Amino acid sequence: MFETPVKRIVTKEDLDEFLQSDVYNEYIDYIIRLNDSVCDLKIDPNMDVSSNVSKILEIIDTLIQYVKEIPPVENSKSRFGNPAFRDFYDRVQNVKHLCHIFLGVLLKPLVPEEAIQEVSRYFIESFGNRRRIDYGTGHEANFMAFLLCLEKLEVLTTNDDKAVVLRVFVKYITLMRQLQFEYWLEPAGSHGVWGLDDYHFLPFMFGSSQLKNHKYIRPKSIHDMDTVQEFSKYYMYLACIKFINEVKTSASLRWHSPMLDDISACKTWIKVNQGMVKMYKAEVLGKLPIMQHFMFGSLIKFEGGTPQPEDDDGGDCGHVHPQQETYAKGQEYPECCGIPVPSAIAATAGKRSRAIPFD
Repeated sequence: MFETPVKRIVTKEDLDEFLQSDVYNEYIDYIIRLNDSVCDLKIDPNMDVSSNVSKILEIIDTLIQYVKEIPPVENSKSRFGNPAFRDFYDRVQNVKHLCHIFLGVLLKPLVPEEAIQEVSRYFIESFGNRRRIDYGTGHEANFMAFLLCLEKLEVLTTNDDKAVVLRVFVKYITLMRQLQFEYWLEPAGSHGVWGLDDYHFLPFMFGSSQLKNHKYIRPKSIHDMDTVQEFSKYYMYLACIKFINEVKTSASLRWHSPMLDDISACKTWIKVNQGMVKMYKAEVLGKLPIMQHFMFGSLIKFEGGTPQPEDDDGGDCGHVHPQQETYAKGQEYPECCGIPVPSAIAATAGKRSRAIPFD
């Protein structure tokens, strides 16, 4: 009945089949529902949450404590990912009590143990890649798949939507920012300056929904550092701007994040949010190098494509290239890969203009 999730999207044809499938509609409908649920709402750490949401928050707090207990190793000769991340990852993967929490406390007692193995796979894969020490929007999508699985198991309900975004997802982003700072996770699939963020997408979508009808804060307000500083604790979009300004200090937002600068010219947050939904479909769910990592089991079911071995992550580049494409060592990277770069340097990588869906 329950299955260990596996990757099934390898080729462009597999991706096209997925984009026409019921499971694609199910996933994007879930994201849009969460997006709509936080319209005009602030982040409130004191908001009431269900007991199951509270347990999920406890689990993430446990992982935040792990980060404190596993300091980065001395790696001053490299600006790339710190090997201590692998110790963090191994602890998350191997600590049995996390599954026991799911089985004995979080999930209903009647849920078979096989369901725990299926849900846990999405959970573990939502923190980055152990071997490459990187993180990107595909890992973020795995976390949303984890939450969707919990809803399918009736651990979460639609009544939890606001708390899922404003408490659980915000706590997850807090954890990921700590991992990114502590272990210098490399950005997986960064678009350089022509991306929103080296790592995340959904905080911009959910964050623009929070601001849809704000009386004073406008898209152009991201250029007002006082506004960003004061309101970043309430709105995810502004928190992302604050993070970017902190890690990319060599120039203004206009220079190191021109796409965000372009978006700030929009008149309303409604238009920004609509563009974010379109962009998520095109730039995340519609990109083969990202979706090759997405997994499918019995809860998020897609029978198309070809099941891949569980430990197949596509080599150092993180995804599979068509068989007719071969690249000898020393040759130029294929366009889909880019050259691996630390996140602070990725801002200088993209030089060409990209169209954005906000016109």
